Amino acid sequence: MRIFHSKWFRAVALIALPLACIVISLFSGRFFLSPAEVFSTLLHPVPGAAATTVVFQLRLPRSVAAAFVGASLSASGAAYQGVFRNPLVNSSLLGVSQGAGFGAALSIVLLGGGAALYPCAFLFAVLAVILSILSGRICNTNTNVTLILGGVIVSSFFSALTSILKYMADPYSQLPAITFWFMGSFASVGTTHLVAVIPMLLGLALIYLCRWKINILSMGDREAAALGLNLNFYKLLLIGGATLCTTAAVCISGVIGWVGLVIPHIGRMLVGNDNDRLIPVSMSLGAAFLVVIDILARNLTAAELPIGILTALIGTPFFVYLLKKTKGGAWQ
Repeated sequence: MRIFHSKWFRAVALIALPLACIVISLFSGRFFLSPAEVFSTLLHPVPGAAATTVVFQLRLPRSVAAAFVGASLSASGAAYQGVFRNPLVNSSLLGVSQGAGFGAALSIVLLGGGAALYPCAFLFAVLAVILSILSGRICNTNTNVTLILGGVIVSSFFSALTSILKYMADPYSQLPAITFWFMGSFASVGTTHLVAVIPMLLGLALIYLCRWKINILSMGDREAAALGLNLNFYKLLLIGGATLCTTAAVCISGVIGWVGLVIPHIGRMLVGNDNDRLIPVSMSLGAAFLVVIDILARNLTAAELPIGILTALIGTPFFVYLLKKTKGGAWQ
């Protein structure tokens, strides 16, 4: 049937998948709500009612946040892998996670966490990326290898600083807060945290609009320059967009691994290496995946599991399966 090969059908399907997962998540939780109650609350919310509070202040904000975080991590992972021509690159390449982690730990130790945690995490994540770029240019070169090495240096530096803060932190209150933040969670996400969606949208828009440029950059610097592409401009634009949405994602969810590494490879298995299709597919799959993982985190045990643990438990064996099934073919 031609409808299944239609561009519009694919676009609707990519949008519908994460939306369907978000709707399903509204039924999931310790406080039981029937489908009729959920839909009735969505259409006619009653201020002060328990169902309204559960749906609009607890479940819907965290599901929307999970969807945007998943889309951001997946799209940025696909963009980084294309720009750096490395299938093992993920969104923490330039020290984003380590910088944000240090900022969060610093706010917990010195400022008591709270509202100060998110701007501090965002600020130091951006600082980590800037330092990674500057460190990579010490050798007066602008190659991908030096940029990656700069990221490794800065990541190690911020990891050491975070370890110092853990050593200084109060073992009964501050240290557990730092530890749980590094595991990743949406448990504390509310409507006020959705302001982080704005930088995520900006970063995703930059990646989406420049997605076909990634195809040229993945050919190599010499080939891309021969085709007339402004290498430095588009690398900076794509790295900036990927870093912006990743930084905002890490700030509200903590450190969540494997999403930016595994989801783009699943997308390649479905649509191939063409980033014109891979980027939107990665966004959709990443959003749906993290919403589903959040549902599991809420319901598998009596105490909510950290998201980062589940993504690692699922991502590690699945990545081994991908290695065995594709023999690297999905990366070439």
